[in-house]
Amino acid sequence: MDFIQIPVGAIQENTYILAKEDLTCVVVDPGNEGDKLINIIKEKQLKPAAILLTHTHYDHIGAVDVIRDEYNIPVYVHKNEQEWLSNPEYNASIKFNGQHVVIRDADHLLDGDQELNIGGFQIQLFETPGHSPGSVSYYFADSGLVCVGDALFHGSIGRTDLYMGSHEQLLNSIHTKLLTLPEETEVLPGHGPTTTISGEMESNPFLNGF
Repeated sequence: MDFIQIPVGAIQENTYILAKEDLTCVVVDPGNEGDKLINIIKEKQLKPAAILLTHTHYDHIGAVDVIRDEYNIPVYVHKNEQEWLSNPEYNASIKFNGQHVVIRDADHLLDGDQELNIGGFQIQLFETPGHSPGSVSYYFADSGLVCVGDALFHGSIGRTDLYMGSHEQLLNSIHTKLLTLPEETEVLPGHGPTTTISGEMESNPFLNGF
């Protein structure tokens, strides 16, 4: 499986397109610039099967309806943040974007760690709250990839000063769900460069002494 990392929007949120050999793909966190994302999908001749959301802050959801309507595909989100999609206060678009980002309800609500089969992708879902109450990570074991949203970054962790954030909860999520993955697992974060589990275990200053 291949992935494309596409920074979009004013704060360069990473949208990911993960594609199998048969060109079926899933779109993770389409945050902005929907036309740009569609052009890439068309250029690569990909066939989107679903939109997967790691959480619902405005910079991760801005292009959801554009992609959903173009390809008539379902949206997956954790149940704790379903209403955040249409609430500009919860999704922080009023505070940081100066605009009201309002997205229609998701098609599928996630709840609890579980195995997902979406478009032929075998995905392990982990609840990784802390940055937000419905933050999740999508682990593609066959390819050694995990999409973590804003839980974990190269040399850093997600902020926890936003609505319903919890520093203690985030650290617990990282240590009990993410750092237990194989050390060679490639981490695809919501901002910045990719990293690995081993790299963060060895050098991330926010994880020392937990």
